[in-house]
Amino acid sequence: MMALLVFREKLRSFYGKYDAFIIPLAKFGLGLAVFFILNINVGFMVKLKNPVIPVVLALACSFLPYGVISFLAGLVLLGHISSVSVEMALILAVLLVMVAILYYAFQPGDSYLLLLTPVFFYLRIPYAIPLLAGLSGGLTGAIPVSCGVFMYYIVQYVKQNVGVLTNDTTADIIQKYVQIVRNIVSNNQMLLMIAVCAAGILVVYLIRILSVDYAWHIAIVTGALVQLAVVFVGDFVFDISTPVIELLAGTMASVLIALVYNFFVFAVDYSRTEYLQFQDDDYCYYVKAVPKITVSAPDVKVQKINSSKNRRNREFPER
Repeated sequence: MMALLVFREKLRSFYGKYDAFIIPLAKFGLGLAVFFILNINVGFMVKLKNPVIPVVLALACSFLPYGVISFLAGLVLLGHISSVSVEMALILAVLLVMVAILYYAFQPGDSYLLLLTPVFFYLRIPYAIPLLAGLSGGLTGAIPVSCGVFMYYIVQYVKQNVGVLTNDTTADIIQKYVQIVRNIVSNNQMLLMIAVCAAGILVVYLIRILSVDYAWHIAIVTGALVQLAVVFVGDFVFDISTPVIELLAGTMASVLIALVYNFFVFAVDYSRTEYLQFQDDDYCYYVKAVPKITVSAPDVKVQKINSSKNRRNREFPER
């Protein structure tokens, strides 16, 4: 345990010294992952599918806010879809504008959650993002996460229905519009996952802010169980089949990720909890103070000691 704490302090010190380089590198990695995921799943435009394009866009994202990165990802998605179906591109453009208005009107921050959510879905650990959002933010984190879920299922719909979207017969235009709108709006799997993420964020946040010992650990476990319960209820109500093994494996991996995040961000020592009481002219204050676990990285100095032979040579030099 002590070795892990020392390692954590070294990481914090390293981040404090080089955050000016680490943050752009993290944005580069996130942008690269997003653009490559788009190219793999909806890579219909040959020019955008060139491997150089995602790298160049990711390099540009290194120095841009997360909101602008989301905007670029939307443009890339529209570019790919427009090469397959102009109708779908127009509908998606309208939907993206509506999502942007909803998102930036109520929660202009936390754009990284909007980008991370589809990435976590493709990594088969979607239940981790509500846990992390509930631990790191507030209830409004449900908005960018829900928008990210929506974008993921938009990409999935285009990927699974490319044959219908590429049908350019005039008689099918109206049917195409109706089918696109119906599948996007009434996707039960998407609605269920939005409910799962919202419930997970709500439970984790409400428990995390409680003044009880091990609140973060309780929030993580309870949030994971609530997400499982919502999935099972949703499967029964909407008649959806969710692979149980994949569900349990994804949940366990999500809990592990959340616990690692808790260790690096909020490791406290409840055995040294103190209760303080003081007052001023207007209020009496009752404070529960829980110290964080901090250790100092060992400062090891190695001093070179000459061999006895060299020491004797110095004491009795040859004549």
